[in-house]
Amino acid sequence: MALLIRELQRSAKEAVTNDEDRWRLVFDTDTKRRYVEHEWRHSEAREAGRSGQGKEQIEIPDYLTQAGQTAGHRELWRLIQALFGEAH
Repeated sequence: MALLIRELQRSAKEAVTNDEDRWRLVFDTDTKRRYVEHEWRHSEAREAGRSGQGKEQIEIPDYLTQAGQTAGHRELWRLIQALFGEAH
């Protein structure tokens, strides 16, 4: 399985080296599936019921409709616009 991966956003607490979140745009060349992968590693679980580390796959429309517009959202929109040649 070949995956094409492009980082969208990385956030980390500077004081703790293993406390970070990463969001990546992933294209699986075998299945032709595109999705956003969220990977996290936290020294303490921030939310009840969430482990200190893990990965989840988020469908692109679901990612884009999540609350807030992060740097990751803006980067994904920029990539989509570049694909279709839209300038603004």
